[in-house]
Amino acid sequence: MKMMNGEDATDQMIKESFFITHGNPILTVEDTHPLRPFFETWREKIFSKKPKAILIISGHWETVKPTVNAVHINDTIHDFDDYPAAMYQFKYPAPGAPELARKVEEILKKSGFETAETDEKRGLDHGAWVPLMLMYPEADIPVCQLSVQPHLDGTYHYNLGRALAPLKNDGVLIIGSGSATHPLDETPHYFDGVAPWAAAFDSWLRKALINGRFEEVNIYETKAPNWKLAHPFPEHFYPLHVVLGAAGEKWKAELIHSSWDHGTLCHGSYKFTSA
Repeated sequence: MKMMNGEDATDQMIKESFFITHGNPILTVEDTHPLRPFFETWREKIFSKKPKAILIISGHWETVKPTVNAVHINDTIHDFDDYPAAMYQFKYPAPGAPELARKVEEILKKSGFETAETDEKRGLDHGAWVPLMLMYPEADIPVCQLSVQPHLDGTYHYNLGRALAPLKNDGVLIIGSGSATHPLDETPHYFDGVAPWAAAFDSWLRKALINGRFEEVNIYETKAPNWKLAHPFPEHFYPLHVVLGAAGEKWKAELIHSSWDHGTLCHGSYKFTSA
């Protein structure tokens, strides 16, 4: 099938969707942070195709209703405190994707998410712009961001992703940006490798995803060891559920990065390739 501009429609289709751990925003100024080489070599080692647009689901945008930003140029939201002054100077002026935002809203409403809406003012929070600034430094790909609803559950977010899966046929790259584990700040750090509770949760998650057990991930509260320590609040976990849904019915999971911060914060990141 040919597009109006002569491009083969199959050429723009994207089979992959991704869950990334965005990590601490300090990585913007710390060259030795383990996530830096992962993000900086993204196009070389992980995903070389240039998408027509990016839809990113960030754990740092929590709303009651599913909301997507519809702007022409994305503002850079510096939603962190007491960091080096240089970090507040970073800008990631990626173009917005208002047409995609309207399409997301339309798809969700037709799929039973009647309360879906758009936000015509909000830019990109650090869960979105920090990794994207390193992955796509030219800031020339239209980006829109979708919120999570932490008062709801994993299955809800999975179904949200299922509704959005057809966007990949139009060349939209769907990325969930959260964290494989996201303990409370007061959770004791573990300075001798990885905390046993965190290692157990990470091992469960990895095996569940690699073996395609998405139902188990959707009801992680009844399946995962130490989930209350790993995700005392779910906002950084739900982007994974959205991406799982967006992967479609048949997919293969691949661990594309794993590192740790303080022995408790897991930077686990995954690629999901649909059949």
